[in-house]
Amino acid sequence: MSCFGGGPNFCPECGNVLPLPGIPDVVCCPGCSFRIPVSEFSGQEIRSAVVFNPVEQAPVSQDEEDSEMKGPVIDRRCSHCNKEGMIYHTRQMRSADEGQTVFFTCIHCRYQEKEDS
Repeated sequence: MSCFGGGPNFCPECGNVLPLPGIPDVVCCPGCSFRIPVSEFSGQEIRSAVVFNPVEQAPVSQDEEDSEMKGPVIDRRCSHCNKEGMIYHTRQMRSADEGQTVFFTCIHCRYQEKEDS
């Protein structure tokens, strides 16, 4: 007694997708022992197609270009221009049991430096 219904492309016993009929006289389900003769598929047209998603090139916006200039501003003196005010962000660059790496960007000259904490 079959448990699944869904058309001739699916195994009625376990619901797996049946392979395309080929040279053998019987189509065997890869998931169970269900077998169906190829003659059951006579008169049916079997088609397959591969459809790829189109590659879209998004234009770079001004927001993405200035993304390093977004974030909290802290009172830290830039070692390049010697002015106060830097933006920072953190990333886990090393193993998980070590501290984060802090990246600083000067809001005046855009000089970047990093500190391993």
